[in-house]
Amino acid sequence: MKEIFTILVSAILVDNFVLSKFLGCCPFLGVSKKMDSALGMSGAVIFVMGLASAATWPIQTYLLTPLKLDYMGTIVFILIIAALVQLVETIMKKYLPALHRALGIYLPLITTNCAVLGVTLLNIESQYTFIQAVVNGIGAGIGFMVALVLFAGVRRKLESCDIPKSFQGLPITLVAASLVSLSFMGFAGLAENMFK
Repeated sequence: MKEIFTILVSAILVDNFVLSKFLGCCPFLGVSKKMDSALGMSGAVIFVMGLASAATWPIQTYLLTPLKLDYMGTIVFILIIAALVQLVETIMKKYLPALHRALGIYLPLITTNCAVLGVTLLNIESQYTFIQAVVNGIGAGIGFMVALVLFAGVRRKLESCDIPKSFQGLPITLVAASLVSLSFMGFAGLAENMFK
């Protein structure tokens, strides 16, 4: 249980895919303008990361590795992620049309979100068990949500600030993102030292 909790905390705070590994920056910068779309995208990413971790681990373990087809892993994982994103998009379109419209192009971009592919590959590289892989996937999704919600708050605060003309738009967004990323460096060593 201690190891599962360590993986979860590490995925959320210490090894945050957006703020520590810099994966998934496109939706991070694109969807963080409004809190409701940030939460909607986060929910979709958590769902896709968790399911992708659950689907890719057995395929790698029981199919690709025994057949010595490890080199096909990335292609197979991308196909699985694409199928899961299509499922999420179909569900959102039917049951949450306002959120589907708000997310726009960023929802299909989950397929090419390198954070989702990164978590599935990291699960295999770290030699996690099935449960550990799923926990890491869900934790990485929650970490994505934490980063997105924090940054949406920062961007909302920036709207009321007097920003010099040369920094308006993308420059101040990137500066703010780098400062949020630096703040997450303070969590280094947290997961390993929690139970000492």
